[in-house]
Amino acid sequence: MEVRSTYKYARISPFKAREVTREIQGLPVSAALDLLTFTPKKAAFLISKTLKSAIANAENNANLKPDVLVVKEAIVGEGPTVKRIMARARGSASRILKRTSHIRIVLSDEIAIETRGARKAKREQQKKGTKKGAKSEAHESAARQSEKKSAKPKQRTNMDK
Repeated sequence: MEVRSTYKYARISPFKAREVTREIQGLPVSAALDLLTFTPKKAAFLISKTLKSAIANAENNANLKPDVLVVKEAIVGEGPTVKRIMARARGSASRILKRTSHIRIVLSDEIAIETRGARKAKREQQKKGTKKGAKSEAHESAARQSEKKSAKPKQRTNMDK
C-alpha cells in the first residue's frame, strides 16, 4: 500500500531540494530520517518534515507499521516563482526570482529494500552487459564484411563505366 505526503510552496529552489531527495529514494524510512538529520542543508529539514508527515499518515490513516516502510518516491516539483525587483545603478532595476517548490514523498510497504551497494553492483552488471553486446555486434559486422568480400563481384555493365 502507498501513502503520500506533500509540502506545497516550500521556499527553496527545486534544484537545491532535488539534491537531497535523490539520496533518500529507495531507503527504509529509518535510514532516510537518519540521513536527513545529519545533512547540513535547509532542504534536508523541509524534506524530513514531509517524510515525518508521510509516516504519520501511514500510521494513522492506513494502519501501517513504520518499520516496514520504504521511500518509494521523493519528487520535488517546481512551484510558482515570486518576482521581486532590486534597484541598480543609474536608475535601472534587476529582477530577483524567489523560487518555490512542491515536495512529494510516497512511502510503500511493498518494495524490496535496495541498498547503495546493490544499486552500484547492478549498474556495473549493466555496463558489462552492454560491453559484451557491443563486442558481439562488432564480430557480427566483421563476419558480414567477410561474407561480402567472398561473394562474387558484380559484373560491370555499360552504365557503370
